[in-house]
Amino acid sequence: MELSADYLRQKLQRDLEAEHVEVEDTTLNRCATSFRVLVVSAKFEGKPLLQRHRLVNECLAEELPHIHAFEQKTLTPEQWTRERRK
Repeated sequence: MELSADYLRQKLQRDLEAEHVEVEDTTLNRCATSFRVLVVSAKFEGKPLLQRHRLVNECLAEELPHIHAFEQKTLTPEQWTRERRK
């Protein structure tokens, strides 16, 4: 399996039915071992932060053992709309 920001973006978008996904490879040499993600999904509605992160982790269960650092931000569509207005 070859990890890339685009691969992770597509998987998160598909599996979490996300309306918006941003994935940044934060590895110094872009060698795909460190990522920062933003996922906006209605599947997060009514769920606390820990449950949202678990959904993301479950989605990427096969990939996470190959990732050294993983930072995630999970928002509902309503939260995303409010945040963009700031």
